Amino acid sequence: MSNQRIVHVADLSVIETGLRTIRSDVDTVSGQVASVGEEITHTRNELAALEELFREFIAADAMNQELQLAETRQVKVRQELESKFGYYEQVRRTAVGILQAADLSMVRQDTITAATEELMLAAPRYWLAPALVALGAWLDDNQPLADKALAEALRRDDEKTTLFFALVTRRAGRHAACATWMQRYLGLQDPFSLDRQTVVLVDALAGGVFGADIHQAGTMAARDWIAELSQRAGFVEEQRTQWMAALLSKLPVMDNSERYPHLHRYSATWPRLDASLNGAALHGAVLEHFRAIFDGDLAPSAGTAAAVDALLDKLVRNFDDDELPLRRDERHCQLIIDERGNRQAAQARYHLEAAALDERITFTQLLTNAAMHPDTSHASRATQRYATALSAPWIGAAYADVAAAHRAAVPTDIGLQIEGWQGRTGAGENQAELLSSLAAHLDAQAARDRAAVKLDVKYWAALALGAVFVVAGLFNMLWLALGLGAGAVAWFYSGWSRLAGARQAIASTHAARKAQATAVLHGALTEASAWRREVAQRDLAGGALHAIQDDVAAPYFGPAAPPAPHRVVG
Repeated sequence: MSNQRIVHVADLSVIETGLRTIRSDVDTVSGQVASVGEEITHTRNELAALEELFREFIAADAMNQELQLAETRQVKVRQELESKFGYYEQVRRTAVGILQAADLSMVRQDTITAATEELMLAAPRYWLAPALVALGAWLDDNQPLADKALAEALRRDDEKTTLFFALVTRRAGRHAACATWMQRYLGLQDPFSLDRQTVVLVDALAGGVFGADIHQAGTMAARDWIAELSQRAGFVEEQRTQWMAALLSKLPVMDNSERYPHLHRYSATWPRLDASLNGAALHGAVLEHFRAIFDGDLAPSAGTAAAVDALLDKLVRNFDDDELPLRRDERHCQLIIDERGNRQAAQARYHLEAAALDERITFTQLLTNAAMHPDTSHASRATQRYATALSAPWIGAAYADVAAAHRAAVPTDIGLQIEGWQGRTGAGENQAELLSSLAAHLDAQAARDRAAVKLDVKYWAALALGAVFVVAGLFNMLWLALGLGAGAVAWFYSGWSRLAGARQAIASTHAARKAQATAVLHGALTEASAWRREVAQRDLAGGALHAIQDDVAAPYFGPAAPPAPHRVVG
């Protein structure tokens, strides 16, 4: 009997040793589970960062492809322009050269005649070729040829030819002939449908190229055109819309995500925040544009001949309507290049500038193009001042509308989404409230995750069977039942230990997530405050625009009646 007890005790000690070993193994597994949980959190963060980098790479690659395509397309467009209209450039180079050669008497008349006749053969449809033949015949006192060539030039393009000879006769000091040509030119104009080249007339008026009588006639015609346009129904609304589009063409398109990375990533409001930053920057862009127009003195002309030569050069070098489709493509490609491959931004800018490349425009649209798009409309700074002065009331109304629209679009609240939590802030002023809300959300999430970790029914069944087997074995000295019962209990204990380890791993993971989410919220709230300050600071430029009204920039938002041109050009 004592031997049986010794064996029994020995057998139980073996079982206890086995249970201690299992416990040690379970503790080891629990530590490993916790380590795996931390690694999972780290891996998740790295994957999120990698995903963001991948998206940025895709966007950058798409922009790079657009940039390369635009550069390639631009080269092809310029080659096509050269192949189709290259001879136009040759004719243009000759125009002012003939006048300057006649001044210096350094070129024989036979040479001029031969050159103009050769250009006539090379440019069968271009209006300037017969105009140069007429000019050469005029210099040679060959009236029959001059009349014949002039009639052909007028047939090809009446308006440009008329303006060309108005400038030529002004350069030659033929005031009566200049007045006749200018009256003819003004009579041809329809303020509802002007050629883009009319900007040369505005240049001449703004620069004081013509004499007092012609200058007065041109100025009165401009005012009459505006009065005629003003009588059309919806004119005021049309001007406001037109100038709003022109002002919006100066809207900066900047990517602010690098300066506000937390808002960019964790706020669904970010597109509106980004748009508001750019919208507020419009004030400074418009202010800079008008200051560039009015600051400083205009470069004085070397004389009437030089001033007229500059206008003639602009008239003949400005591309003709035949070239417009290719010029539009060229401009579109250039905008994509300027925007570094951002096709959407380039398309928006092109849409706002498109009116400057229309074949026929209203007089007020011509003024808008001259004031806001001098590169495309080929307007001088004097013309920009003149056009701005004539358009002052509409600029003021349109600017007020644009500014009000952008200010109304500034979000009052900024939405934040972090780890499934959502909150709102104005400028980070409710930081304590949001931090408490985020902590409560994450704690509740951790509690739910811990509660979800529980033993299956099979473990509890094993515990119950194990208890039955152990009791039966102890009372009946059934070693097999006792061993089975101990094994079942040990299996239940190992599952329970793993459960505790899993819960500990969840607690560690959630602690790391909570620390990270709290840091993200701090960063987002700091950026929200900085964003609000930057928008307000940029918006101050809007007040600066109105503050300079009484200075040299009075034409920006001047009186309803347009001032006299001499007050604008000095």
